[in-house]
Amino acid sequence: MNNLKKIGLTALAGSLVAVSANAGTMSVSGSLGATYSSQDGTTGVVATDSGQGFGSDKDFSVSGSGELDNGWSFSGYTLTKDDLTVSSSALSLTMGSMGTISVGHGFGGSSTKYDVQTPTAYEEVDDSGATSLSANFVGSWADNNSLVYNSPSFDMAGQGTVSFDVEYTPEASGTSPNDGGTSSTSIYGTGYSVGVTVESNGVKAGVYGAERSNTQAQVDETSDSFQGVAYVNYSYGPVSLGVSQSYYDSGLNVDAELATATKAVNVAGGIFESKTMSIAYNINDNLSISYAKADDTYDAQHDSATAIEDTDMSFKTLTAAYSMGSMSVKALHTSVDNVGYDSDGGSLDTMEIALGLAF
Repeated sequence: MNNLKKIGLTALAGSLVAVSANAGTMSVSGSLGATYSSQDGTTGVVATDSGQGFGSDKDFSVSGSGELDNGWSFSGYTLTKDDLTVSSSALSLTMGSMGTISVGHGFGGSSTKYDVQTPTAYEEVDDSGATSLSANFVGSWADNNSLVYNSPSFDMAGQGTVSFDVEYTPEASGTSPNDGGTSSTSIYGTGYSVGVTVESNGVKAGVYGAERSNTQAQVDETSDSFQGVAYVNYSYGPVSLGVSQSYYDSGLNVDAELATATKAVNVAGGIFESKTMSIAYNINDNLSISYAKADDTYDAQHDSATAIEDTDMSFKTLTAAYSMGSMSVKALHTSVDNVGYDSDGGSLDTMEIALGLAF
């Protein structure tokens, strides 16, 4: 097996040496935006229970692309935050009909193609909530320091298409080393993920699973971490419907959290399971609206004589978006109950209106 791997790598290295790159191109793009947001809640946290204000958004991206003599192409980008620090960056090599290999920082890996992928006019159901849906943490440790392969779409005898994504992370802590550096030491070892997407006659479905090893398993009785998510969307004319379900087990050996305690994914001991449903409607080419509902359950998985009740955190989000050329106006309203998976966590309502200009 090792010899076969060496032969394959040697052949790949040889093919890369045998080709050269044509002159590439560079471009700069970006967007400017302004927002008005307000929030009102009963969480007991003064900083989040009330507030309002105007904000601004400034995104700039520098990207480049080129082609090799053998027909393969390469591309890369760097996206900055409002303070001009790096938000995400990635380098990709597209090998013709053999698919694409990518590596990057903060670029989402494969998980962003699968987590909470239900139709929406603007943001996802939890984007303005006080706590993120556990589905958004599925495979998030591969956002950095990972090698991603995305296959092309394969035809299924004229009945649709299928594609798959494979991910490998040598040290799955979610940290991103600098050029020539190594990732920080953590309790986690290697991580792997596989995703499959099928599209046919208005239906799009995906399933994704991710696992990372725990190097301290024999010391502190923890286990490997496993997460997964699956979704099905259906579009008919201007209407789109979707459902998504996720599972997150951190494998941590820590005390189960009480129903009246605030929990954090990948910190609390137990299992998180979420279910999301949404509907979106394109009123015309410029205006669309959507409604989404999600329930996220914390299961303590406690085996002692003292039972610990499960806790549900729920989201309800209404969004709308209107575009006119390079300008867009978008709005959302989100209500969250049992904030932080805490039965005493109270509720929080947030509202946002955003004006965006792209260039």
